[in-house]
Amino acid sequence: MPKGYAPVSGLESPRFAGIRTFARLPHVRELAGVDVAIVGAPFDTGVTYRVGARFGPAAVREMSAMLRTYHPSLDIDVYEVLSVVDYGDLPVVPGYIEDSYQRIEQGLLPILEHDVVPLVIGGDHSITLAELRAVARRYGRVGFIQFDSHTDTWDEYWGKKYTHGTPFRRAVEEGLIETTRAIQVGMRGSLYGPEDLDQSRELGFEVWTADDVRRTGLGAVIEAIRRRVGQGPVFVSFDIDFLDPVYAPGTGTPEVGGFTTREAQELLRGLVGVDIVAADMVEVLPAHDVSGVTALAAANLLFEILAVLAFNRRGMTR
Repeated sequence: MPKGYAPVSGLESPRFAGIRTFARLPHVRELAGVDVAIVGAPFDTGVTYRVGARFGPAAVREMSAMLRTYHPSLDIDVYEVLSVVDYGDLPVVPGYIEDSYQRIEQGLLPILEHDVVPLVIGGDHSITLAELRAVARRYGRVGFIQFDSHTDTWDEYWGKKYTHGTPFRRAVEEGLIETTRAIQVGMRGSLYGPEDLDQSRELGFEVWTADDVRRTGLGAVIEAIRRRVGQGPVFVSFDIDFLDPVYAPGTGTPEVGGFTTREAQELLRGLVGVDIVAADMVEVLPAHDVSGVTALAAANLLFEILAVLAFNRRGMTR
């Protein structure tokens, strides 16, 4: 039996029917009895290339209709362990990044104060700074796992400090991330120079490029992630451009030579035991993917995170 809030079954109502929420979960804003909240943050004017991820939350919800409840690889029925709701979208101000940061931060605080885990659907990667600000107010500095093709630790773009290419430098400067427990995985593509990767290392991140991952294998990467973040609260940020454009063409800054959806699933399943207190899925840009496969991948990878949260919670209650 479901623990609390759970999806409408496809055996009771066809999956093409009803108002679109994530995985057909109830749209609820009351947080009593809730373990996890799916939250949209449709801000996308922090980008440096293609705009359109403001429609990411809606696209991911649309493609999540086929998600069921049982995760066979982890042998767990997610909603027998977790009570999960779709909280809806947070307010943003298109074109005004700092105002949007304030609204996203304030919107997440009630969720975190109720010890509910927010899983945020972006939006571009600039939103993660606002999320980290909210998370740090609840937990202090947190460990950090980033799956991405870009480090997003540049100092500025065109003289501006706040873009989707700068959030994690700002997060370090603001004391939101415990850099000794921070790791970036999947970096690839052409660069302006070696300093583009070195700047992350100088800030304290452990960096695994796509080439590093290919040389050592997924198992070694999972071990490195678990070793790096250790004990304590962790934020997981997944940029859909971690995947190769074959699997995720609908994104703002695609880079070839990326990872398969299967590899991403394995990496996320490797986070069993990690104390994930918040996570996000960003940079889904549906206008550049008429098939919807990018949003489908994002929805399924969010389900992987939900399954890990359920597995961890079940282990705590045994």
